[in-house]
This record gives sequence, C-alpha cells and structure tokens, in this order.
Amino acid sequence: MKMNKTLTAGAALCLLATSAFAYDGNWKVGRIYYRSVCTSCHAALPIGTINPSTKTKAEWAAYLTADKHAKGKETVSQYVSKAYRASIKAGNKAAEKFANNPDSELAADIKAFLIKGAKDGDSPATCS
Repeated sequence: MKMNKTLTAGAALCLLATSAFAYDGNWKVGRIYYRSVCTSCHAALPIGTINPSTKTKAEWAAYLTADKHAKGKETVSQYVSKAYRASIKAGNKAAEKFANNPDSELAADIKAFLIKGAKDGDSPATCS
C-alpha cells in the first residue's frame, strides 16, 4: 500500500513539473513576428498579405499542423527557424530581435496570434 501511494505521488509530481514548463505562446510576440516577417514577405509577392482573420481557428491549426507552405513546396517551420531569421535579420528588425528565440517558442507565439486573430477568434485581426 505504501508503494502505491509513493508511485501516485511521484506521478502527480511529474505531471505538475511537466505542466509548469509548458509554453503557451505569447500572441503579442507572434503578432510582431507575423506582421514584420510573414506579412512583409507576402506583400512583396503576387499573393499579397494573408490576414489572420481570413481563416478560422481550426483552419489555422490544421495549416500549422500540416506544416506546408506555398502549396506544399515549402514548410511553415522553415520560416520560423533560427537559420531563416539569421538569413534575413540584416534587413528585418523583427527577425533580428527574435534571432535567439527557440523555434518551438516562436512557432507557439505565432500560433497564439493566429488563433486569437482568426475569423472566429477573440479578436479578429487584419495586417495592413
């Protein structure tokens, strides 16, 4: 019986420790990066800007999970990577500012912004 209580307490402690280190994403950081990096690139292309409010939360989540960009020719994660930020930081202040952010955290930040600004989000956003 004592062994069972120890295992239960240990499992609970592990669960608390794991949840304490989970990163939820900072939508404000995501907004800066999206507007400064993603939107600036899209604006220069014939495709034009992509506002967060053009998709629903579920559509953005599916898009990010699929990790396919440019009709599957590239990955979304490539544009969030430290290598990509390093390649554009000379001409992009947001890429320079977030150059050392972990890729996974920056991706979570962008996702938080897109979900918040989605068509059915808390605050539908446009990037003009």
